[in-house]
Amino acid sequence: MNSPRFSHAPLAVLVAAALSACAPQKPAPEAARPVRTVELRFDNARDTNRYVGTVQARHEVDQAFRVGGKVASRKAEVGQAVREGDVLGVLDDTDYRLAEAAAREQLVAAQTQARQAESDRRRLQALKADGSVSAADEERATSEASKARAAAEAAAKQLELASNRLKYTVLRASRTGVVTQVRFEAGQVLGEGQPIVSIAAEAEPEIVVDVPEDQVTAFRAARFSAYLASAPEQGFEVVLRELSPQAAAQTRTYRARLKPVAGRRLPLGATATLVAERASSGGPSVAAIPATALTQLNGEPALWVVRGGAGEPAASVELVPVAVQGYRNDEVLVSGLPEGQLIVAAGVHKMAPGLRVALSDAARGEPVKQAAR
Repeated sequence: MNSPRFSHAPLAVLVAAALSACAPQKPAPEAARPVRTVELRFDNARDTNRYVGTVQARHEVDQAFRVGGKVASRKAEVGQAVREGDVLGVLDDTDYRLAEAAAREQLVAAQTQARQAESDRRRLQALKADGSVSAADEERATSEASKARAAAEAAAKQLELASNRLKYTVLRASRTGVVTQVRFEAGQVLGEGQPIVSIAAEAEPEIVVDVPEDQVTAFRAARFSAYLASAPEQGFEVVLRELSPQAAAQTRTYRARLKPVAGRRLPLGATATLVAERASSGGPSVAAIPATALTQLNGEPALWVVRGGAGEPAASVELVPVAVQGYRNDEVLVSGLPEGQLIVAAGVHKMAPGLRVALSDAARGEPVKQAAR
């Protein structure tokens, strides 16, 4: 009797399948991580200071009535554009009209007396020829006539003064501009010369800032730019027009006035930021990098630099120590790396030594600029 014959082929297939299932699979290569990079550009460090100031008019006048009295009406409003000669306010002129009328009557009386005195002098002069009057009488008549003429002239001046004071009850704008302050109301009694209206010329705006005492020397040698709080992206160049030679008694700061290089209108009273930049003398060459690029290596400042990848879309990163020379608002001044070195500008907490990164055009940042923003 023949024993059954078993085929070993199916068994071999099963064993091979089991062994292949237990063998470890080779992991797929990790994709390069896109990063944002910047290229270092070194130059001398620049000292940059920022000052907060306001926009003011170069020419601003406080106006006042040249006489005192009760306000009959107010014609000025804050923000109102006025032209030279426009009426800003009117005082009650009753008393001034009476004073003018009295001065006119006094002038009439003085002129009458002057004519009478002149007539008397002429008669006495005629009588002196035949000896009817003495020389003393003739001299006295001449003196009285001169005195009467002088009194008439004085009365004419008094009338002119009274007329002028009557005109002063109407306050008119002394220049074309915009009303920036109004400090009186109808019915209020004002003193002579009390400032009540401010008019600013809009054609010549300036940025006014206060400079600390220890920064005055550097401030004089700086280059300036400015921007408004309402439009921080629209910077413009300004130049120093005036720097006070004396510090303010209370703040110990020096008042500086700067005007735009190109003529432009600025809203009066607006908040402005002045950027003063001056190249430092001596010192190492530095590059300004984003503050987000800085990290630490053993407690010291360091940067993730890109290694390799020249002409290729991918490279690796390495953590390298760097010397920090200073700080700005959102930038760090560093030195110690070669010119043109690429560094990782963002996401440094996700980096690891040897990590492959993608250097696509979208990921590569602009060269680091030395100039302060």
